[in-house]
Amino acid sequence: MKDHAMTSERADAVGETGEPTSSENQGVRATGGPAPLRQESLRRAIRREKLAPYLFLAPWLIGFFVITLGPMLYSFYLSFTDFNLLGGAEWIGIANYVEMFTDDPKYMDSVRVTLVYVFVSVPLQLAFALLLAVILNRGLRGLAIYRSIYYLPSLIGASVAIAVLWRQMFGRNGLINQVLAWFGITGESWIGNPDTALGTLIILNVWTFGSPMVIFLAALRQVPEYLYEAAAVDGVSRWRAFWHITLPMLTPVVLFNLILQLIGAFQAFTPAYVVSGGTGGPVNSTLFYTLYLYQEGFAKFEMGYASAMAWVLFFFIAIVTAVNFWLSKYWVHYDD
Repeated sequence: MKDHAMTSERADAVGETGEPTSSENQGVRATGGPAPLRQESLRRAIRREKLAPYLFLAPWLIGFFVITLGPMLYSFYLSFTDFNLLGGAEWIGIANYVEMFTDDPKYMDSVRVTLVYVFVSVPLQLAFALLLAVILNRGLRGLAIYRSIYYLPSLIGASVAIAVLWRQMFGRNGLINQVLAWFGITGESWIGNPDTALGTLIILNVWTFGSPMVIFLAALRQVPEYLYEAAAVDGVSRWRAFWHITLPMLTPVVLFNLILQLIGAFQAFTPAYVVSGGTGGPVNSTLFYTLYLYQEGFAKFEMGYASAMAWVLFFFIAIVTAVNFWLSKYWVHYDD
């Protein structure tokens, strides 16, 4: 009887096909296979999921390491060499940097011109952009049209065509002098006078106010209306409301625009090159840093010296940006 019972249990445990029908096997079929196979399949799925973002980033990563980072590191090496594109690079240590700050008065002229251009034009540009943004924020009809018109100079302001137009406007027989002639004023060549040539380029940079203006306008739309209503109930004038409500609420955007425009102004090249004919004249009054770098690297073929100039500019922009972020804790106000 005992042997018969054991035989019956074995028979119940085997199906028509001879495969086990125990609860363990049923669980295996329900879950898709044995535990090791399931774990391996899960690991492959996780690996594919982790790999997908890098596949999408691959074009940018290849471009960054091959086109950007590689040449940057090589230029850093060249900054310690005497390299003229025609022969091999000769290692000279920090001689390029020493010459830059001690034996090159033209370099110091380019630094002075660039600093004046940046620290005069950028504040004026941001102030003008904020003024127009406040005006446009008052619910004017056709706001989209005005916004597009004012943004247009930012798109074309750094182009060669606009620089050529600027040169014609501020020339001896240009449009500016023709307008002054109506009032009996005889003007001279604004771009030919070392006292006014840089000012024309500052005006050109201020004229490209469209990009920060659009950003300011978007930020103004985010200022809570109840703040102005509370101020109106307390009898606060619009001027005081601007200084104590609008401007503090805009300080994060002011910082954003300030950093972007500072970086762009330090790298300005095309206006100075076109207006001065690539010379930086008259008397180095429009010799931007980038223009002098171009002259050294691509006119004199002093690529080692030009590389050193480029890295000094890189570190100076980084320092200015870091200082702005550090100072922002004293004047930038966030929601918290």
